[in-house]
Amino acid sequence: MIQLDSHIISQSVDVKDALEKLNHLTEATGLTLFVLDENKKLVGTLTDGDIRRGFVNGMQLTDSVSKFMNKKFRYLKKNNYSIADLDDFRRIGISLVPVVDNDLQILRLINFTEKKSVLPVDAIIMAGGRGERLRPLTDYTPKPLLKIDNKPIIEYNVERLSEFGVQTMFISLKYLGEQIENYFSDGSDRGLNIRYVNETEPLGTIGALGLMEDFEHDTLLVMNSDLLTNINFEDFYREFITKEADFGVASIPYQVNIPYAVLETDEEKVISFKEKPTYTYYSNAGIYLMKKEVINHIPKNAFYNATDLMEQLISINKKVIFYPLLGYWLDIGKHEDFKKAQEDIKHIRF
Repeated sequence: MIQLDSHIISQSVDVKDALEKLNHLTEATGLTLFVLDENKKLVGTLTDGDIRRGFVNGMQLTDSVSKFMNKKFRYLKKNNYSIADLDDFRRIGISLVPVVDNDLQILRLINFTEKKSVLPVDAIIMAGGRGERLRPLTDYTPKPLLKIDNKPIIEYNVERLSEFGVQTMFISLKYLGEQIENYFSDGSDRGLNIRYVNETEPLGTIGALGLMEDFEHDTLLVMNSDLLTNINFEDFYREFITKEADFGVASIPYQVNIPYAVLETDEEKVISFKEKPTYTYYSNAGIYLMKKEVINHIPKNAFYNATDLMEQLISINKKVIFYPLLGYWLDIGKHEDFKKAQEDIKHIRF
């Protein structure tokens, strides 16, 4: 996690102070200082190269940082950037990027050598289930906290989301939810902002969204907490945005092999046949992207599943797309799934 204080400096200090601060940075954390004015507004950036060019142009060690800094800097404005902006940073090789508010005050720094992306979404992790099929493992431990290779299932998902730059997360709780809340707290020690919503009654696979508000972004990423997956969240988001969808569902290809020739017929005769065909179907992977306004279709304090929401959106001609998840995915619902996860985790490339 990047320490913001180590990367900021006042425009009024001598460049000698900036050199000393740069000397304590590493390539891993990023070799750039962000220059602020007296109102904490970002006004420039400063690197070793900027200082060298200044000296070549006759500036002195006692001159202020403002004389050396680069005023043509780039940044991401919170809630107002696109996937194309991320592509631009990668293309020109900028690895350390500030995220700013409307007053150009730095909210956080993103290091693209550490993060896979910085997606403008809020994440909602559904973690309220009882886990009946995994009893007795879940008698005293909520299923999301069952450990795969000494790490809770839900933690793999929190870390995966964080790797893609998702900072704000909501976790819906019910069964033994206090254990999950105690485990993550507010997420500040991980550089995250984690909030909790408690279900007093079971609300289905997506009904808890009707209890949530104050989202920071216009796009929401919803996922079940008991999944083990290395899904590329940016690729999913890119598909969602490119297709201008209202709702997107990640899907798992499922093949059915028919061991016999299959006849195609009309009412009276055989039209054709296929010899031992294979049919591919797509199953719901329990990971969704949606526009924030979609929540308006979810009833409050009522049992409601994601499939109910999809059917409703389709019925009113909203654009619902599917995203084929081609990486690893496992829904840990039964004992055999839990056992498989313990073995698979040794070989999954996250």
